[in-house]
Amino acid sequence: MSSVKKASSALISVFHKDGLEPIVRKFQELGITIYSTGGTEKFITDLGIDVVPVEDVTSYPSILGGRVKTLHPKVFGGILNRQDNESDVAQLAEFEIPQIDIVIVDLYPFEKTVASGASEQDIIEKIDIGGISLIRAAAKNFKDVTCVSSMEDYADFLEVISADNGNISLEDRKRFAAKSFNVSSHYDTAIFNYFNQNHDLAALKVSETSGKVLRYGENPHQKGFFFGDFDAMFSKLHGKELSYNNLLDVDAAVNLMLEFKNDAPTFAILKHNNACGLAQRDTLHQAYVDALAGDPVSAFGGVLISNKEIDKATAEEIHKLFCEVVIAPSYNTEALEILKGKKNRIILIQNEVDMPEMQVRTCLNGMLLQEKDHKTDAIADLTNATTTKPTDQELEDLIFASKLCKHTKSNTIVLAKNKQLCASGTGQTSRVDALNQAIHKAESFNFDLKGAVMASDAFFPFPDCVEIADKAGITSVIQPGGSIKDQLSIDYCNEHKISMVMTGTRHFKH
Repeated sequence: MSSVKKASSALISVFHKDGLEPIVRKFQELGITIYSTGGTEKFITDLGIDVVPVEDVTSYPSILGGRVKTLHPKVFGGILNRQDNESDVAQLAEFEIPQIDIVIVDLYPFEKTVASGASEQDIIEKIDIGGISLIRAAAKNFKDVTCVSSMEDYADFLEVISADNGNISLEDRKRFAAKSFNVSSHYDTAIFNYFNQNHDLAALKVSETSGKVLRYGENPHQKGFFFGDFDAMFSKLHGKELSYNNLLDVDAAVNLMLEFKNDAPTFAILKHNNACGLAQRDTLHQAYVDALAGDPVSAFGGVLISNKEIDKATAEEIHKLFCEVVIAPSYNTEALEILKGKKNRIILIQNEVDMPEMQVRTCLNGMLLQEKDHKTDAIADLTNATTTKPTDQELEDLIFASKLCKHTKSNTIVLAKNKQLCASGTGQTSRVDALNQAIHKAESFNFDLKGAVMASDAFFPFPDCVEIADKAGITSVIQPGGSIKDQLSIDYCNEHKISMVMTGTRHFKH
């Protein structure tokens, strides 16, 4: 069997016809016989190019409203026959089955139909049967057949077919087969996930067809990849390529700022997936200045994110800092020019896209899957646990601190005052360590903790944390509650006139 095959026939049946015309004209030039169906057949005929209707081959019309067109032995026999198998070749002659060397077929837009909010019946009709069968058959028989399964591959295929007058190498046929199985497996995954939206079946199917090789992983000796549609979520305006660690920090920044999406001007600075600065003010400029004050040391090389358009005054302040990434919904012209002043600074506009509902991570020899933590603590959720009640200002600060606490690595304690992060203790093995770390850090940056609030991502098993907080000047506490020793912390707060509210919701982040 020759590794190079001269194509003499092609079956074309596609939903997307953009970019198809040059291929059809090339087939005409090369003398390749074209078989087709329905709308594709009409498209080719309208170009003034000869085409053989599939019905003329099968002697059977398209039936069931187009649900059955190509599902016939004379079509699949022409694709699946092994040309180095004498029996197969003999049967082609016996049953008058034409050899098909090229199959160009794409699939109904199932995912787009689901995303459009269409009815279930419309969605079901976009489950392709003939197309997926043709793709699998042609790709399986890549030794004899070339399969083109997506309009994204039209240009690549045209180049291949033009390079050697219709001769196609085994290497190219196998490469197109791999692309085809990528298309078919992704399509089946999308269909399954539609039917299993509630995860009634404990099965995990993940398929991402947009992949990018990164410079490296967390460290230079590790390979790294990103699978997802980054360009749909962000418009990159400036700067170097994002690294593995950049992407993790950007993810943390985006998820944190979603908590403040429709709030007053809010600015956050993140480092190693945790916020080291966060403030909400009447102007974005002041929000940035006060966020930076939370930890100007850690902010070096950080990821910055805003919930409002970045203006000139804010950009001028940002420009004084070395930072890796800046994210905002928009930038005014002057601000953008200022921020572009650093060659490698990555500048992103965040677009409105749907975020994944589930979180997936590897674990042991398998994977863990969970729903995202969509619960955001609100004033209506709070239960006063103490005789002293928080003031209106403290309530606002408690919710502010709680939102941040939810997005900080456990064990964590967050200290805030006047909608500004004073400090947090992150990723500690004990809650006491987290609190002591936060207090030490706040004091090292000259924050006055008198009147500040404290948020904890989980309950206090002992009263030691509220005692330490009280001695530091903290006057109000928010925590989930639920410890069998809650009363010990409540009693201490009552004795020292500290207000404590409980949310009933734990926000661990491991």
